[in-house]
Amino acid sequence: MNWEVVHRATVFISEEMGVALKRSALSPNIRERMDHSCAIVDAQGRIVAQAEHIPVHLGSFKVGVSNLLNHIEREGIELQEGDTVLFNDPYISGTHLNDVGVITPIFAPSLIGYAVNKAHQVDVGGPVPGSINPNASTLYEEGFVIPPVKLMRRGEPVKEVFKMVEENFKVPYVSLGDLRAQLAANRLGVMRVKQLVEKYGAQRLQEGWDSSIDYAKEMVRRRTSSWPTGSFQAEDYLEWRDGLVKVKVTLTLGQTIVADFEGTDPQIDGPLNAVPGVTYSAVSFAVRCAVGEVPTNHGFYSSVEVKASEGSLVNPRKPAAVGGGNVETSQRVADVTFLALSKALPWIPAAAHGTMMNVMMGGTWNGRYWSYYETLGGGSGARPDGDGESAVHINMSNTLNTPIEVAERQFPLFFTRYQVRVGSGGSGKFRGGDGIVRAFKLTAPATVSLLADRFKLGPWGLAGGSPGKPGRATVNGREMPSKFTVKVNPEEEVVLETPGGGGYGIPIDAKTLTSTPDRDGK
Repeated sequence: MNWEVVHRATVFISEEMGVALKRSALSPNIRERMDHSCAIVDAQGRIVAQAEHIPVHLGSFKVGVSNLLNHIEREGIELQEGDTVLFNDPYISGTHLNDVGVITPIFAPSLIGYAVNKAHQVDVGGPVPGSINPNASTLYEEGFVIPPVKLMRRGEPVKEVFKMVEENFKVPYVSLGDLRAQLAANRLGVMRVKQLVEKYGAQRLQEGWDSSIDYAKEMVRRRTSSWPTGSFQAEDYLEWRDGLVKVKVTLTLGQTIVADFEGTDPQIDGPLNAVPGVTYSAVSFAVRCAVGEVPTNHGFYSSVEVKASEGSLVNPRKPAAVGGGNVETSQRVADVTFLALSKALPWIPAAAHGTMMNVMMGGTWNGRYWSYYETLGGGSGARPDGDGESAVHINMSNTLNTPIEVAERQFPLFFTRYQVRVGSGGSGKFRGGDGIVRAFKLTAPATVSLLADRFKLGPWGLAGGSPGKPGRATVNGREMPSKFTVKVNPEEEVVLETPGGGGYGIPIDAKTLTSTPDRDGK
């Protein structure tokens, strides 16, 4: 049997898990935007296959699953057939509180691996709707922290844990529905892997997984063997209050690609700190883009190493707030990694819009609490051979947009504008893609929060290209910063404008043009 048969089948299992999760979820954030990720992990905790879902989730599985299995062993938690463990502690799971994870062991008949998924639950408690608090200074101001705990025991629900979720997540009828969809996705993954065991046997299945991991590692080695070796530095910035926070990387290219964040600013008293899983996700994503098409499993991930001092912005000490690290700092880590790569590789594009432009809102409506979350697309960076794309989700996001029809049907929202922000892309030989304008009014009083970035410094251009136009937000005509929480009354308009991507190359009209005489001297 060719190992690739097993590899492709396992990748498809991950994809099928994602389809099942999307189709059975209740929240638009998962059902419409597909803000979830799925993977199959072997008994050693190595990622053997994952679906092409959310980059910030996927890379974090390498860190999160290892943390999780170590925690389970350390705490003496015995896993049996039919068990599922629930978790969302970012310092274990590797992202942020909203990313609720479930992991289910696969026995065939002995332990052969795990099915695991994460889904961004819209509201996991805390003081603000959406649980991504722009003003949080600790983890406890962001939501309800769940250490690894059994949600299912031998196939039966652990009622106390379900009740714990119900009493602490602010929209429990949606959250419990999404959680059951996550359980269903894992059950499907377990069943499909067992079918592979029935068809090929456990030993051949493991051999196939081993071969796919070895192949990925060899492919990375081959792809990077032509890259220049050496160290390349870059730095970029996030906005916090009235100042800037620095993210600096030294990227060393060799047999292993090492990203060292020495020189990055210390952790802050705010939500932009990124746990190591997020930092690793962003670095590995950028490297994966540069490497090209290779299996995204442990073989690839073992080729990428991240170093970050504890207590820094990209490796904070608990209980630092980390909700925005997942969604904003991840984008900046990807940007700074791409910028370092651009000094070694000629095919790296200019910076994309560089913010997920997180919009959270909620309140009481028709006697019931509601909570809404979405991220907004923007412009991608221009490339060495073409313009950037407009109005797309980029880098660590990869979600879809929430259809206006769905949002207006389920929530007290009326959208007034949704259009391309023409002219927001940076100029150059090739232009950056344009951002978007998304504006709405509420039909009931609500609390609205924004956690965004790139309002002060537009996304950088390359090779003489200009930066993209920075983002902008207004509430009832009042200019707002990139991070805020405010009460909004009915008929007050919220207008959000996302950045455009950076341009690439010097514009033609900015060059000194010289004519070459033809053969007749004209």
